[in-house]
Amino acid sequence: MEESLREKIALFCDVDKDAVVPMVTASILYEVPLLLEKAGVGDYVLKRLGLQQTKDPDWKIWQQLVTETSSEKPRVSVALVGKYVELHDAYLSVREALKHAALHNGVELDIKWVHSAELDVNNPGSCLDGVDGILVPGGFGSRGIEGKIAAAHYARENLIPYFGLCLGMQLMAVDFARHIYNDPQANSTEFNHATRNPVISLMLEQRNITDMGGTMRLGLYPCHLLPGSKAAAAYQEDLVEERHRHRFEFNNEYRKIFEENGMVFSGVSPDNMLVEIAELKDHPFMLGTQFHPEFLSRPNRPHPLFMAFMEAVCKQAGVTPTKLII
Repeated sequence: MEESLREKIALFCDVDKDAVVPMVTASILYEVPLLLEKAGVGDYVLKRLGLQQTKDPDWKIWQQLVTETSSEKPRVSVALVGKYVELHDAYLSVREALKHAALHNGVELDIKWVHSAELDVNNPGSCLDGVDGILVPGGFGSRGIEGKIAAAHYARENLIPYFGLCLGMQLMAVDFARHIYNDPQANSTEFNHATRNPVISLMLEQRNITDMGGTMRLGLYPCHLLPGSKAAAAYQEDLVEERHRHRFEFNNEYRKIFEENGMVFSGVSPDNMLVEIAELKDHPFMLGTQFHPEFLSRPNRPHPLFMAFMEAVCKQAGVTPTKLII
């Protein structure tokens, strides 16, 4: 930006000349903080607030992220199956968490946006053939539910890595119930109150509530991990805390028969009353969480479960992950 233009903007906007910051379009999101630093925004803010800088900022990690993001990498594909896919920002946290994990596994991610209401439940392969992984995010309402269940079924039958978030975990359980009971009507009571096999139901403390406002299970809750499970291997921890936003839970009456048929409840609440993570034993990666791990993923610190999912996606694609060390 020419000094004359900066001076003119400062004059007409009644701000200091140093407070006029040119922001060119960045091809890589992570480059924006570097551009702001180059423009002197940090120094100007310190000056305006009367603060002293104790040490120079270390931008090495961000510079490395920009470099790695722009480098050529092998490509993998993940189908994101939702009902608001025409508006990609509806799944912004999920999309970015996937990108964080892809970057740190040394691959370029192609997201295939699949509308669950338009997915052919009798032939899900018409939308999902060729993808290296399937992710079903959280959501509410009955529209497109059968399409999401069909996506879980397709992943289970074809051994394609699957990651279910909140509702995505619940519908993974619904598909599994339909499989082991041979009951196409098995469901969540959120979508079918009269189902014979309500594998997903309201939490006990929610069942007598008629005014639903502000009654969800919200916020950070602890989760105990089962040693030897995929979840425990991903976290490398015994106890984690994750963010929740839901009202329905896995029905504990079905725990035993699910476990007998190969489902592992690898994460539970400290009192063992609530299922937090479920995973399929004899599957490359089929795992669902009742919580929202995408909220805790960062560009320089991808969420462990997204990392584990992306590793399985890479293996499915025949790509060897190249871990980014920062």
